[in-house]
Amino acid sequence: MQSKSLFDPYSLGPVQLRNRIVMAPLTRSRAGKGDVPGEINAEYYEQRACAGLIISEATQVSKQGQGYLWTPGIYTGEQVQGWKNVVKAVHDRQGKIFLQMWHVGRISHTSLQPNGAAPISSTDRAAANTFSFALDENGKPGNVPASKPTLATIAQLRQVVCDYGQSARNAKEAGFDGAEVHGANGYLFDQYLNSVVNERTDEYGNQTKESRTRLLLEAFDAVAAVLGPDRVGVRIAPFGNFGDMKPDPKVEETFLYLAEELTRRSAVYMHVVRGSQFDVEPVVPLGFLEKLRKAFGASIIITGGLDQKKAKDLLAQGVADLVGFGMLFISNPDLPERFRNGWPLAPADHSTLYGGGAKGYTDYPTYQESQMTREVREPLDIR
Repeated sequence: MQSKSLFDPYSLGPVQLRNRIVMAPLTRSRAGKGDVPGEINAEYYEQRACAGLIISEATQVSKQGQGYLWTPGIYTGEQVQGWKNVVKAVHDRQGKIFLQMWHVGRISHTSLQPNGAAPISSTDRAAANTFSFALDENGKPGNVPASKPTLATIAQLRQVVCDYGQSARNAKEAGFDGAEVHGANGYLFDQYLNSVVNERTDEYGNQTKESRTRLLLEAFDAVAAVLGPDRVGVRIAPFGNFGDMKPDPKVEETFLYLAEELTRRSAVYMHVVRGSQFDVEPVVPLGFLEKLRKAFGASIIITGGLDQKKAKDLLAQGVADLVGFGMLFISNPDLPERFRNGWPLAPADHSTLYGGGAKGYTDYPTYQESQMTREVREPLDIR
């Protein structure tokens, strides 16, 4: 059998990718007024259109779904128009882009919520040692402890599902090639999937694998009804602890059942976060990835702490079809070409990851641009 290459074209449902390299979703907190993507965001994504697939930064499906200042939305006309400009910029460079659809649940702050309400969750316990980027008591932006949530009502959960359906219609209008339902990293759906965090006892409760996965699957169904399931993926973070996710004795039961249900629904991919927050070493065992591969009938993306060798190994092991890179894409907009040619990788400036303007966002040069600049600064000595 011919070995898989990072640079092979790949068919992701009806979407043809130029390579197997995915730009993973990256929150950068640089949306404009009204959480509208602007020209600088279009430039940022256009610079990175060489990825086989771009998955956009997490994008809230409603004001209630927001957990951080200056993250983009997909629920107003202005936001949809902003995303149209982003998508056009990517498509003009023959790139492909999916929208990551997001509700943070309890990882929020009352200053971000409509009418200062408490965030909703599967529990009324605040996430310990977890912060929202919001307004402090003096009205200044900063990291503040996530607010105490309220147990969501059935009506509120039905509204969340409706918000996902409407956001799918908005994503379709904006021209996205597909969408990813964010079920990872301690956000709303993860709060239901985790049998320890989830304290409900009703049809969305922690008692069975069916009840724990119900909300995410309802949201998936709402999005798939608009875009088609072959254009909708789901991101998961089994074994992750971001957002005060607790060790879960039912983690394999839950996620393997979810994989079976997504197979039955013809989801186009599952996107596995391999590490936990910024961990380089994986927290998802290889044995679980092998079980997931057997349980899920379509494409698998793996992201988290990868370099080129680790990515190639995952492809060779057969547990991944596509591999995602986050931090490396921030400072290397031409990452696939750097991998292909063995060019050195530029480090990211961590002080500019969140908020701000062009610095640390659109000012990272390609390798060839950096070499041209170097030649200008260092003329040849021809004496």
